[in-house]
Amino acid sequence: MAKAFEDYLSPGTSLGSIDKYYARHSILEAIRANRQYLKGTLLDVGCGKMPYKELLLQPQGQTEKYLGLDLDIPVSETYSGSRPDLLWDGRMMPLDGGSVDSVMLTEVLEHCFDPGALLKETSRVQRPGGYVFITVPYLWPLHDMPYDEYRYTPFSLEKHLAGAGYINIEVRALGGWNASLGQMLALWLNRSGLSNKKRRLIYSLVAKKAIAWLYKHDKKPVDFLKEGAMITGLTALAQKG
Repeated sequence: MAKAFEDYLSPGTSLGSIDKYYARHSILEAIRANRQYLKGTLLDVGCGKMPYKELLLQPQGQTEKYLGLDLDIPVSETYSGSRPDLLWDGRMMPLDGGSVDSVMLTEVLEHCFDPGALLKETSRVQRPGGYVFITVPYLWPLHDMPYDEYRYTPFSLEKHLAGAGYINIEVRALGGWNASLGQMLALWLNRSGLSNKKRRLIYSLVAKKAIAWLYKHDKKPVDFLKEGAMITGLTALAQKG
């Protein structure tokens, strides 16, 4: 496993990585659970370092060809020395209509100032019957400033997909109340400005066991119409009509 991808493919629970653990772990599990739908030629929109490329191309998956797509920016800013397969201007993808089978957007849609237009573009380049797979955060600090645009509810995500012509839309939670509390505790521990001494003490005495317990006993909400549901993030799977 490449060192640069360890945080994505084998997230750890040490003090230094505990704030990213649940987000990375839940996304990874969601990709594995939906690999059967990511068939043929897969377009990874906003691919960044392309950490999931090797996973998707493994024999047990359905992906035959992987295409990474991202903005045309200097390599040093995002890609850590590796260029995406395709560069674009954030508006029209450099692909013919119906040229890919499946599309993936992991932690990308929250950064799009016009998510409806982006999803219409993914639909344009996709063959009928293919699937789009999406993950978005809900409970997460502001990041990649000033390009942090949205947080999505299940209802808004479904509306955007339907508006782009997708059908058979399934939206699921990445985590529920316990995972949300565990993730907030981990984020507070590493990102609220505590001194290293306090962080190490709280982690060793209380936080490590508490966070592990919360993640182990989490229940993901399945009925979003029930008042009071809490989520860490969402996945969506939809089919090109």
